[in-house]
Amino acid sequence: MGTLIALEGLDGAGKRTLVDAVVKHLAEKGLRVGTLDFPRYGRSVHADVASEALKGAHGDLAGSVFAMAMLFALDRYGAVDELSDLLDGHDIVLLDRYVASNAAYGAARLHQHGDDEFVEWVTDLEFSRFGLPRPDLQLYLDVPVELAQERARVRESADSSRAIDTYERDRELQERTGEVYRDLASAGWISPWWVLTPDTDPDMLAKKLTFLKK
Repeated sequence: MGTLIALEGLDGAGKRTLVDAVVKHLAEKGLRVGTLDFPRYGRSVHADVASEALKGAHGDLAGSVFAMAMLFALDRYGAVDELSDLLDGHDIVLLDRYVASNAAYGAARLHQHGDDEFVEWVTDLEFSRFGLPRPDLQLYLDVPVELAQERARVRESADSSRAIDTYERDRELQERTGEVYRDLASAGWISPWWVLTPDTDPDMLAKKLTFLKK
């Protein structure tokens, strides 16, 4: 059974770049590494509807914190079998976003903290009712909001399919989301957490992750 690791962070934090680099280094060390990105845009109707809502479609759907969180949760529920197969066939499975994203963004939208009711609701929904596997480790890439938003703008200019959405444009929401992520990391929500900085060396991170398999 593989080790399940989730990488979390604000939109534009640089998670995809870090995942790609870490996977390369882990593979060079002889580990079998699987990856999966959430939301599963282009593969899940729930993820696609959520994305469309965040870009102004589907009436007032995006205004409901619980409706949006349910869509993202259903996207992950649809990947339960895929996650199981990845864990069966790899030493490490590295996720770009997981359940903590739902907890952090929803709580931030409601002006709640990491130990309030919304996080408890997400925990019960996704891990208890939907039976999603619990991560063995969660990584939080703690990047200043200014840097994350600049990276998101650069990403948008380079790829028209990755237009900045409602969440990404809301600076105050991004600030509050970062605070909830720090709450979750400090409390060790669901699993141990490692907090990473923008200058984290992918090779050194990969070396630390290899010790999880020893």
